[in-house]
Amino acid sequence: QVFLVESGGGLVQAGGSLRLSCAASGSIFSINAMGWYRQAPGKQRELVARITSDGSTNSADSVKGRFTISRDNAKNTVYLQMNSLKPEDTAVYYCNADVTLRGITRKSWSGWGQGTQVTVSA
Repeated sequence: QVFLVESGGGLVQAGGSLRLSCAASGSIFSINAMGWYRQAPGKQRELVARITSDGSTNSADSVKGRFTISRDNAKNTVYLQMNSLKPEDTAVYYCNADVTLRGITRKSWSGWGQGTQVTVSA
């Protein structure tokens, strides 16, 4: 069992900043990748940014230059620093992790956090 706990969402004015955190815990042997996705009302969930175990990152064009993803491997935590926020960034942000579980079989697990609301006012 793996748990993902997000924090850091909230209400901010356009141009402001927020920092999201997602901590993974449970039967984790290794974390292969973690990422942030978002879903606005009436829209599909979309990738915001993702980071692999070797530190490679990719992000949506819409957030390049404004959002930065990072991770603390010792804490099994991923962060999303969001600067220059825009009203169109308003969404529920979900953490995702791809994990290898502890145990003889080293099964793979992929799952989601509960989501955190980010609201950017004009």
